Amino acid sequence: MENMRCVTVYTNEFEKFSDIFEEVITRDLPENEDTEVEGVTVGLVTDIPEEYIEQMRVKPEVVVMRDKKRNITILQHGKIFEIFIPSA
Repeated sequence: MENMRCVTVYTNEFEKFSDIFEEVITRDLPENEDTEVEGVTVGLVTDIPEEYIEQMRVKPEVVVMRDKKRNITILQHGKIFEIFIPSA
């Protein structure tokens, strides 16, 4: 499995998430530090255990979305969205 970056967006509002999605996946975010984007807290982690996505994907309370063109996986659960982006 390739290395992944995980951008966590702390909101449960899909519309708000959708509004800032492109910015948070292209922006140069500081690692392991929360940043604010349009009033929403976001964080970046680059050390993701390989099995994490698979473990989360099978939970009934987790919504899984994919952007196949860019190989991005998005998990929504609780009050957060987690965006998994392959590292360059």
